[in-house]
Amino acid sequence: MRSMEKGKYIFFPDDPSKVVFLLKKGKVKIGSFSNDGKEIIKAILEPGEIFGEMAIMGQEKRKDFAQALTNDVRFCAIGVEEMREMLISNPKLGFEVTKTIGDRLQKIERRLESLVFKDARQRILEFILNNALEKGMTVGFGLKLKHELTHQDIANLTATSRQTVTIILNELREMELINFDRKSILIHDLKEFKEEVKKGQS
Repeated sequence: MRSMEKGKYIFFPDDPSKVVFLLKKGKVKIGSFSNDGKEIIKAILEPGEIFGEMAIMGQEKRKDFAQALTNDVRFCAIGVEEMREMLISNPKLGFEVTKTIGDRLQKIERRLESLVFKDARQRILEFILNNALEKGMTVGFGLKLKHELTHQDIANLTATSRQTVTIILNELREMELINFDRKSILIHDLKEFKEEVKKGQS
């Protein structure tokens, strides 16, 4: 078992792909850098998820980076050959790994469609809604989403700017659709928030 503190990198682009990682505790950010150095976030991983899995497919060097998003991130590192043997001997594990990769690719595909067809406000609204539905806790008529993301992280996930994220979040708070602080976003009324999201889809 290895551990990593918040902000530390587990691997960088071009590092050798010799192991696969299994996240046991905390959250990990997967992303890459554009030619001008801008960070592009591809996924936020939760405990139980694997990362660095392209090493199994023969990738010799990392294309992405992995960074600890929370304090005391803990993970296991499994050698590529050992992982391949585990997948062969345990079909159920192989299915789960394949499903995890497939789900992650679907999320990336949906984000790409969002970038092409939706404006910044709509992307941020849908980001809040989708994450609240997936990870939020019911509070009255709404949902509370606990997170460790900065406004810059949300901007990187929605291909907007930090300033735009701040403006939109403040606008939604003034509309009394949400409240937020550094650690959470509260949707006051899920039905009303969905209606606001739907307006931007028509």
